[in-house]
Amino acid sequence: MSDAGNGGFIAKVVGPKLRWRKYKARVERLPSNYREAVEAIERYTMHFVPIDTDREVAKYEDLVDLFEQAAADGTPIRQIVGADPVEFVETFVKNYTEGGFVPARARKQLIEAIARAGSRG
Repeated sequence: MSDAGNGGFIAKVVGPKLRWRKYKARVERLPSNYREAVEAIERYTMHFVPIDTDREVAKYEDLVDLFEQAAADGTPIRQIVGADPVEFVETFVKNYTEGGFVPARARKQLIEAIARAGSRG
């Protein structure tokens, strides 16, 4: 196989991992209540079956973009996710994947985590 072929394969494997690490570093820099909300959303979305690694990473990059901007603007978490965080996340995820399965327990955990994060700001 040529170097170009290997570079393409390596880029497909390593690229998403590097992007994921950058995403996680951005999440760590968020104020604690915004970070808690993003991490809750992240846990919830892990129940969806990924179709495309690049689209999955893009989803999380877009999520942190949204919360970074909200934190900078002082937008309350509940104003971002609304009254029903499950509806917010499932609508958000539809832009990146088709289908998936989320158990009731995960829905409850998301609702509770957003309630905790939202009560602090």
